[in-house]
Amino acid sequence: MQYPSKLIEDAVNEISQLPGIGKKTALRLVIHLLKQDKESTLHLSEALVNLRTQVKYCKVCHNISDEEVCNICSSHRRDHTVICVVENLPDLMAIENTAQYNGTYHILGGIISPIEGIGPDDLKIDSLIQRIKNRSNEVNEVILALSSTMEGDTTAFYLTKKLKDFDLKVSTIARGIPVGGELEYADEITLGRSILSRTAYLHG
Repeated sequence: MQYPSKLIEDAVNEISQLPGIGKKTALRLVIHLLKQDKESTLHLSEALVNLRTQVKYCKVCHNISDEEVCNICSSHRRDHTVICVVENLPDLMAIENTAQYNGTYHILGGIISPIEGIGPDDLKIDSLIQRIKNRSNEVNEVILALSSTMEGDTTAFYLTKKLKDFDLKVSTIARGIPVGGELEYADEITLGRSILSRTAYLHG
């Protein structure tokens, strides 16, 4: 693709690195930005710079936060006896949007996937175990809200083995989520029902 300006080409190349955006879509976005007021584009660039330089991760659950402890972990209105373990931020947001869950979360930062070279040590599993140890008299249930894929099931099985020595209930969201489906793409009604009708996690 030929560009009339090196500046446009550079912008297109950067934007096209975003997931789901090809060169043609990136070009349309660049042209759109050029048509906007300069102030609007500057606000966008400032927001992106602030996002990258100022964002924090909750030291308790690893959620993205403006403070050291996110508003979920610091809220007195949440049920701190329950921890819902999710793969990533979109999964947490998907469950929050159901308005069916009032406990806390723990973001693993991925799932075990030998094919992609992701093992247990690459995930936030140790901090989950330490978190439960520190609150052993408070946490009484861990919900495994992981995608119903082979990798998700492998991660769930690993976690149940790590949690078996604790006096707590380990449950998994009901299989209202289709097998092979990604959690973040599930509709809110199905996801909400899955949380409400969660079942005990059975392992060998």
